[in-house]
Amino acid sequence: MTTTSITHPAPTDTVRRRRQRRRFGTVGALIVLIALAVIYIFPFLVQISTSFKTEGDAANNPMSLIPQTWSTAAYSRLFNNSDFPLWARNSFIVTLAVTLGRVFFDSLAGYALARLKFPGRDAIFYLLIAVMSVPGVVLLIPKFLVINYLGIYDTFAAMILPLLVDAGGVFMMRNFFASIPESVEEAARIDGAGTFRIFWLVVLPMARPALMTIIILSFQGSWNEFSHFLIATQSPGLRTLTTGVATLASGGLGGGTQYPLKLGAALLMTVPAAIVFFVFQRQIMNTTGGAVKD
Repeated sequence: MTTTSITHPAPTDTVRRRRQRRRFGTVGALIVLIALAVIYIFPFLVQISTSFKTEGDAANNPMSLIPQTWSTAAYSRLFNNSDFPLWARNSFIVTLAVTLGRVFFDSLAGYALARLKFPGRDAIFYLLIAVMSVPGVVLLIPKFLVINYLGIYDTFAAMILPLLVDAGGVFMMRNFFASIPESVEEAARIDGAGTFRIFWLVVLPMARPALMTIIILSFQGSWNEFSHFLIATQSPGLRTLTTGVATLASGGLGGGTQYPLKLGAALLMTVPAAIVFFVFQRQIMNTTGGAVKD
């Protein structure tokens, strides 16, 4: 019995050239990506390094990634000789209240626009889309006038109430609820469940991916909010981290460059938002993802 061996023809010059071009293209793409990553990360590394420098070292070697003398004086001054803890407390209060409010009210409004039949529903939806296209800075003066008219200026209510609902969140929840088949709700309706009970016990648990997205975006958005807090309050006791760090950047704790102090405050300010993003980053999803399909 004889066996025959199959031999593959040697690659031609054209095939070799294609493989080489493919390798060069891959290597070139990696080099570009690495270069962009370094450009993007380098300022953040400078921020971390400068926060541990002395005043003289930060002024003389601003771009150095290794401090000549490691010092935690900037952080000690932030916590012991500034209102940084107060700013952090205010930021947490406002951010948690706004995040919870947006999760609840955005979901209610989104469900109403997706399921309830009432006059003017389509007009409200189109108006919602129009609001999303308006730059936020255009609404600052109207916001200030309304807040002042209601008599809540310079209070926590002025900081929280105007941010409890956002058009983008309502739009996202409306699209997600619209993608869920109505047959899912019909069984609960046959059992005698009302509209709110169906929303709360049947539909809302199915919208967990969208809710997690709302939580992440709302936390980061309200945590980093600046312009609204600027026109809603004036008391030092109501400053948040964004407005408080802005006073540091303008020399609020004395003269000199104070680079370690300013960059240390900015670094601490980014930590909670970064933690939330990295913990829940897989939950950021397409607004139609996770829906039940027929």
